[in-house]
Amino acid sequence: MERSLENALQTFELEDGFQIELIAGEPLISDPVDMEIDEFGRMYVVEMHGYPLDLSGSGKIKLLSDTNGDGRMDQSTVFAENLVLPTGILRWKKGLLVTDPPHVYYLEDSDGDGKADIKDIVLTGFAVSNPQHNVNSPRLGLDNWIYLGHEPAVSTNTFQDLLGDRGSEIHFPSYPDGDRLPQNAGGRSVRFRPDSFELEVLASRTQFGHTFDKWGHRFVINNNNHIIQDVISARYLNRNPYLLVSQSTESISDHGNAAEVFPITKNPEHQLLTDLGVMTSACGITTYLGGAFSSEYDMAVFIAEPVSNILHIDLLSDNGTLFKASRQHPNKEFLASTDSWFRPVNMYIGPDGALYLLDYYRQYIEHPEWMAEDVVNSGALYNGTNKGRIYRITPKGTKPLDWSNKLKLGDFTNAELIEKLADPNIWWRRNAQRLLVDSKISEIPDELFEMAKNNQKPEGRVHALWTLEGLGKTTPELIINALLHKEAGVRKNAIQIAELHLHKYPELETALLQLISDNDRKVRFQLLCTLGFLKSEAASLARGKLLFGNIEDEWMQVAALSAPFEENKTLMQATLVNYQQDNPAYGTLVRRLSAMTASSLDKDAIMDLINKGTNTNSGYESHWQAPLLNGLAQGLQNKKIQGPTFRPAENMLLTACFENPSIQVRQASLELLKVLGVTESSQSKILKEKAKIIAANKVLSEQERVIGINFLSLFNSEENKILFKSLLRPIEPNDVQLAALKAISRIPDISAAEMVVELWPTFTPAIREEGLNTLMVNNDRVSILLDAMENGIIQPNNLGWPRSVRLMNNSDIPLRTRARLLINKEEKSIEEILQQYQASLTLNGTQLKGQTVYHENCAICHKMGQDLGKAFGPDLATMKNRRPENILSDILLPNLSIADGYDLWALEMQNGESLQGLIASETPTAILLRFAGGQERSIARQDIRSLTVMEMSGMPSGLENNINPQKMADLLAFILKTK
Repeated sequence: MERSLENALQTFELEDGFQIELIAGEPLISDPVDMEIDEFGRMYVVEMHGYPLDLSGSGKIKLLSDTNGDGRMDQSTVFAENLVLPTGILRWKKGLLVTDPPHVYYLEDSDGDGKADIKDIVLTGFAVSNPQHNVNSPRLGLDNWIYLGHEPAVSTNTFQDLLGDRGSEIHFPSYPDGDRLPQNAGGRSVRFRPDSFELEVLASRTQFGHTFDKWGHRFVINNNNHIIQDVISARYLNRNPYLLVSQSTESISDHGNAAEVFPITKNPEHQLLTDLGVMTSACGITTYLGGAFSSEYDMAVFIAEPVSNILHIDLLSDNGTLFKASRQHPNKEFLASTDSWFRPVNMYIGPDGALYLLDYYRQYIEHPEWMAEDVVNSGALYNGTNKGRIYRITPKGTKPLDWSNKLKLGDFTNAELIEKLADPNIWWRRNAQRLLVDSKISEIPDELFEMAKNNQKPEGRVHALWTLEGLGKTTPELIINALLHKEAGVRKNAIQIAELHLHKYPELETALLQLISDNDRKVRFQLLCTLGFLKSEAASLARGKLLFGNIEDEWMQVAALSAPFEENKTLMQATLVNYQQDNPAYGTLVRRLSAMTASSLDKDAIMDLINKGTNTNSGYESHWQAPLLNGLAQGLQNKKIQGPTFRPAENMLLTACFENPSIQVRQASLELLKVLGVTESSQSKILKEKAKIIAANKVLSEQERVIGINFLSLFNSEENKILFKSLLRPIEPNDVQLAALKAISRIPDISAAEMVVELWPTFTPAIREEGLNTLMVNNDRVSILLDAMENGIIQPNNLGWPRSVRLMNNSDIPLRTRARLLINKEEKSIEEILQQYQASLTLNGTQLKGQTVYHENCAICHKMGQDLGKAFGPDLATMKNRRPENILSDILLPNLSIADGYDLWALEMQNGESLQGLIASETPTAILLRFAGGQERSIARQDIRSLTVMEMSGMPSGLENNINPQKMADLLAFILKTK
C-alpha cells in the first residue's frame, strides 16, 4: 500500500550513524530517474512519466528550488517538456545534455526565464526498446569525455510496434561528415566530445547506470549483476584484430552474480521475471566520492534495487588488476523499506557531500513484457505516476541542505576554481574542471601548473593534469613528474595522459619505461596497455618483462597481446624459452599467441609453428607443443582456407598423429588436420591401415583408439563404415563409441542417419545425444529423424529443448510443420496450455522427484546453483522466491517473454558455417557464443558474414509433452525448495 510523504520516512531501516531526509516529493516532482545540480545550486530533475508504454511525450525536466531555506524544495518549474522517455541528465556549457532515445539533446535557457528555449539534437540513432535498456546516464569522465550508458536493444514480442526500434547509425546530425558508429553502436556504450565532434564506441556495455572511482576506473551494471569492472578499453583491443578476446569486463562481486539481498518489504508485489531474494533490477550504480562520510566509505559503491525496495552497498578493496566488491554486512542492506512502492532507481552526490536518492515510487516497476496478463489489463501499470520522492542521506547530525540557488561556483575566478580541483568532494572537483576547460583560457594561471605539481593533493593533481590536457596545455615535464608520484592513481592517470603525446614528446617513452617494476599492478596494467602504442625495441622488451612478470594475470596477458600484431611476433619464441610446465598460464599464453598467428593467415609463420609443434628432435620439450597446435586449430577454425595452402605441413602432422610420444600432441595434430584437411597419399594410405588396427585393438587405451578412429574420420568414412559400426556396441567404452559415431556422421549421404535409427534401441543416453547430433546435420537427415519419430522409434522427449527449437524453426516449411506436429502433438492455445497445468500449483510436489525431472529436462541448459546443470539459460536457483504461477508460465510459454541477454542469434560465417546461440559477451573484435549445453566459442568479428537476432527464446515451447502436471509440481518444488 502506498505511503504518504508524511509517513514515508517511518518505513526505512537505515545504516547506523546516518540520517535520511525527504527534500522533494509530489506534487513538485513525480517519476524522477536522474538529477543534476549546477554551479549555481539549481537542481534539475528528469521525470520519466511514460514508463513503461507511453511514448506520447510526457517526459519533463523540472527545476526545483528551496525558497524559504528550510532544506526542502518548495518550488517547481517545468524547464523542458515533450520528452518521450528521458533517462539521464548532465550539466554542459550553459545548459544540459539529456538522453531521450533515439536522441541526446542539448537544452538551454538563453533568456533566464527558467525554461529551455534551445533544444538541439547532439547525437542520434540510439534504439528505442524497453526503457531500462535504452541509452542513459551521461557522465563526465576525468578525461573530459562524456560517457553514455548503453547496451543492446532488448527484443519485445508483445510490444514490438511500440518498442521495436533497434536504432540506426549513431552520429552528430549537425556534422554529417563526422564519425559514425554502427547501428545502435553495436549495443555497446559510447563516449563523445560535443565540441570536437569526436565519437567512439566502448568495449563494454551497461544497463541503467555506470560510475567512476576517483582515479577513473569505470564500473558498469546489469539488472542481476550489480557490479562489473570495465577492465580494458576498446582503443587497446582495436589495435590487434587477430586477438580473440570476447569480453572486456569482469564481475567483481565476491558474493556472486544475482547476489542475495535482504529486503524488509511488507506485502511485496512481484511479476514474472522478478527473482525475489536476489539482485534482479540493479541500477543507478554510484561510487561514493562526496567526502562527507567516514573513511569506511572512501571505497563504497551504492546500487539501487527497486524491485526489492533497498539500497545496497559494496565496499571495494584492491585485487591486483581488478577490485573486489564485498558486502558491508553479511545479511543487512544499507537502506531498506517496508513500503513495496519505494523504488530507488538512481543516486547523485551533491555539493554538500550528501547522497541523494531518487525514488520512482510506483506500484509496479517491472515492464509489462514480463508481467502477468491480469496485472497488465488491470489499469494499474501507471499507479504512482503522479508521485516521486528524492531523499538526502547524510551522517547523523548533518545540518539541512543550504545550497539551493546559493552556490557561486559559476562566478568563481580561475584561481578559486583551481583550488576546488582538490576539494574532498567530487562534485566540486568535477564541476571546477568542467568550467575551467569550458573557459578555453589562453593564459594559463600559474596556480593551475602548481596544482598539477602538488604532491600533497593527489586528487587535485590529477584533475589539474586533465584540465591542462583539456585546454591543450599539457607539458612533458608535468607528465614525467607525475609518473613519480607516490599515489598509484596519479601514476596511472599520468600514463594515460602520456599516451596521448607519445609521438609529440619522445622523451615520455624513457620515463614510462622506468615504471616496469612499479609496485601497483593497476599501474603496471595501464603501462602495458599504453606501451602497445610504441614500436621501439625498448618498448617491446618492456612489454615482455611486464607480461612474464605477471603472466598468471589473464588481463595482463590481454593487455600485452593487444599491441599491434606485428609487435607481438617475437613473443612466441620468448614464451617457449621461458615456458614453465607447472604453470598453466604459459599454456594459455601459447594458445593465444598461436591462435593470433593462425588468424592472421601468415602462411610462413603458421608453417614455422607447425614445425615447432610437431618436432621431436633433441631439445624440443613437448609440453608446450600441444597448446601451440591447439591455438593454431582455434585460429584457423573459422577461416576459408584454399586447398593447397598448407599442404607442406601435412606430412609433419600426419607423422605426429602416430609417432609423437605425447598423446596430447597427437590429439592436437589431429584437431589441426581436421581444420586444414588431408589429401590421399602413399603415406596416408599406410597410416590409415595402421589406424584401423589401433581403433580395433581393445588392449590399447581409449585415448589411443580414439586417435585411430579420429584419424580415419579425416578421410572418406564410407570405406570404414563397417569398422565404425562394429565399434557402436554397448561393450565398447563410451569414448570409443562416440568417436565412431562422429566418424560415421562425416559420411555425406543419409546412411549415417539410417544407421543411428537402426541402432537407436541399443544406444545408452550419452551415445543417443551424439546420435541426435548426427540426425540434425542437414535436412535430409532431419527427414529421417522425423520418420523415426512418426514410427515411435525416437520419442519427442529424447530431443531436448535446443533441438526442439531448431526443428520447430527449420527453414524448410514442410519439415518445420512436421516437427511442430510431432513435438507438440496438437497445437494448443496459450490459455489451454496454462489451464492444463493449473493443477501443478495445487498438487503436492517433492524436491527429490523434482530433481529427477530437472536432470531429465532442464540440466542441459540451466544451472541450479553452483553444482548442477549447464550455463545456457537463466540459473534456476535465482528463482527460489518467485511466484509458482510465474515460473510455470515461463516454462510452458518461453517465447512470451525473453529475459535480457537470452535472445537466440543466428551467425553465418565467412567459411559458410552456420551457428546459433546466445551472445555471452563481446568486444570490438570478437564475440563469445554460448551453445546449449554450456559450450562456448570465441569468434572473431572479421570471420562473421552476418549476425541476426532470431527474436525468440532459446527454450522451446511444447515442454508439456515431456512433463505432466504432477512432474511439473515436483519440478516447481525442486526450484522453490519447498518440502
